[in-house]
Amino acid sequence: MPRRRIGFWYRLAAVICKPPLVVLIKRDWRGMENIPAEGGFITAVNHNSHVDPFAYAHYQYNTGRVPRFLAKSGLFKKGFVGAAMRGTGQIPVYRESTDALSAFRAAIDAVERGECVAFYPEGTLTRDPDGWPMTGKTGAARVALQTKCPVIPVAQWGCNELLPPYAKKPNLLPRKTHQVLAGPPVDLSRFYGREMTAEVLKEATEVIMAAVTRQLEEIRGEKAPETPYDPRRERIEQRRRTQAQAQAQSAPPRTHGTQAEGQST
Repeated sequence: MPRRRIGFWYRLAAVICKPPLVVLIKRDWRGMENIPAEGGFITAVNHNSHVDPFAYAHYQYNTGRVPRFLAKSGLFKKGFVGAAMRGTGQIPVYRESTDALSAFRAAIDAVERGECVAFYPEGTLTRDPDGWPMTGKTGAARVALQTKCPVIPVAQWGCNELLPPYAKKPNLLPRKTHQVLAGPPVDLSRFYGREMTAEVLKEATEVIMAAVTRQLEEIRGEKAPETPYDPRRERIEQRRRTQAQAQAQSAPPRTHGTQAEGQST
């Protein structure tokens, strides 16, 4: 299947976004040969800065296969940003609504049309204290198993040094380097033909996230933690700690006898 043309809106976005990106960050981009030249596919990308969607889009734009990101539905509603999001073919995600599954249907349709859909499987900026990928959500696995398309694991590092997660001000100097490494397709063949239960989707997601993490290990030259950071598990543990502290504070004070132990009266 031939590539889809990049189109006016994506070219306009590139004209606007590329100059400041080139000025702000250096580039160390590898693995472009793993981006399929044709046909639909998924990229699974780690997320550690509000800047990295723009920097990663620049990387993939240069391969000739532009990504269709899943993005919050509110970005599509008004003004130039909304027009650009619609014009570049991004996919709205309607959270907490009856339209929540429409994003997955749109992603499947895009892949089947021969396009690339870029997933941030973590669903948000990483909360891992050292910037490693967290546990992933199952959307990318669901689309991959439904379409049997290639899943390309991609790791990036460096935008988080320019603008750390949840920071309000960038750290411009010295000039940072955006490192990207795309790996070979993730082998999900053992899941094909199986019922897409929650357990199967969870296991396939873990395989995808492990591949992304291996790419980041190569970039950083160090090993990731054996157990990925899990926000849900952390919230549960935080609640337990809070409850334990509250119980300790509300417990009556311990009383001590006036007689020494073993002393007769």
